[in-house]
Amino acid sequence: MKTSYNLSSNAEKKKPPAPITHITEAPNVDDHIKKEIPTSYFQSIIHLFKGNIGPGLFAMGFAFMHGGLVLAPILTVLIALISIHCQHMLINSSVKMKELRNSEKYPDFAETIEQCFETGPKATQKLARTMKGLVNLFICVTQLGFCCIYFVFISTNIKQILLAYEINLDVHYVMLITFIPIWLSSMITNLKYLTPVSFIANICMICGLSITMYYGLKDGLPDVAERKLFTSPMELALYFGTAIFAFEGIALVLPLKNAMANPNNFDRPMGVLNVGMFFVTLMFMAAGMVGYIKWGDDVAGSLTLNLGDTIGAQIVKVMVSMGVLFGYPLQFHIAIQIMLPSVIETFKCYEHTLAANLTFRSVMVIVTLGIAELVPNLGLFISLIGSLCSTALALVFPPIIELIVKRDISSICARYSMYLKNAIILILAMAGFVAGTYESLSEIIKEFSSKEPEMPTTPAEWT
Repeated sequence: MKTSYNLSSNAEKKKPPAPITHITEAPNVDDHIKKEIPTSYFQSIIHLFKGNIGPGLFAMGFAFMHGGLVLAPILTVLIALISIHCQHMLINSSVKMKELRNSEKYPDFAETIEQCFETGPKATQKLARTMKGLVNLFICVTQLGFCCIYFVFISTNIKQILLAYEINLDVHYVMLITFIPIWLSSMITNLKYLTPVSFIANICMICGLSITMYYGLKDGLPDVAERKLFTSPMELALYFGTAIFAFEGIALVLPLKNAMANPNNFDRPMGVLNVGMFFVTLMFMAAGMVGYIKWGDDVAGSLTLNLGDTIGAQIVKVMVSMGVLFGYPLQFHIAIQIMLPSVIETFKCYEHTLAANLTFRSVMVIVTLGIAELVPNLGLFISLIGSLCSTALALVFPPIIELIVKRDISSICARYSMYLKNAIILILAMAGFVAGTYESLSEIIKEFSSKEPEMPTTPAEWT
């Protein structure tokens, strides 16, 4: 099989020819997926949908409270459009690099960044490997951070359900119980076989949101005049932090495109990305508008907390917890995909890649559980890291690589339009970075200044 230049250039100096074949082929999970078990249009939409629908969906009422009824819907659509556009910029750059190098597959996020910097001016060429490592680090920290948050979210919701029936079980024991189904689902090593898991997760989240909307609308909505139309800049910072967290799914787009039987169906006008994100945005808008108009300033960080202790409320909590639980393996898969080749090379597992894959996955699930168990206020630190990593991945790297790739565009008008557009996106990213970091640090200070720190129980405390 043909070995790509990128994967073999450094290995040739260190390893004999036989092991090199294993290094370049066995760890590359997506290459195997694309050639033998590709995913369909529908399966890819299911994965994209689940990758963007999580705890942030039920925090949109909280976000709209801080954004106001006038600005929040406008900003939600704006953030959605910018996020989707940045994902298209990343894909276009990946396509360009594939054509330049005549590769068999599209380079992933980090490889695209590295190759774009390598083809840029001399100043960027020196930073190519560093930027690749930085992107991989950001992705792994963000994805595994989400996995840790999922453990906390699921456990605290189950604890609330048990308390409604006068069962007082320590949340740490609940985490140990949830470890079993999470671990089993994480043993699925292929995106195609993850489709049923993601499908169940999507059904749970959609049903949970539908029941929540029913409770919000069944007695009618209060007069809109009773709600805030505008808010202060500091409150907008809280809105932005929640919204950008909810729309964070850029690390998933290239693995999904590579895994498709027909990758061109991913980013065409009516492709997986546009269609999937359109429905994701509609769900965010519905949750935010109904949640805030119905409960006003009393809207909780998660809409499920506004439903009381009714049977319907307990059903919603179960469904949402199940949806988040089955969303864990998809977020987990992205980080494992990045780290596994290095693990195989380090431990020389060239002949036993499947065993190495399953063992490493088990270890990393235990690690995420351990961090969630040992650090009850984990969400605050994840929020701080997420403000750095997530904003950089979603809003910083795509504009930068487009500036490099399209620096020689012939039309002066088109060139300056591109400069202006990317400058606006980068300014927005900087605003999100500053606002998110400030709010995260403020909450961390409050948490450590309290005598009895409590485990965060709502998405608002994690974003």
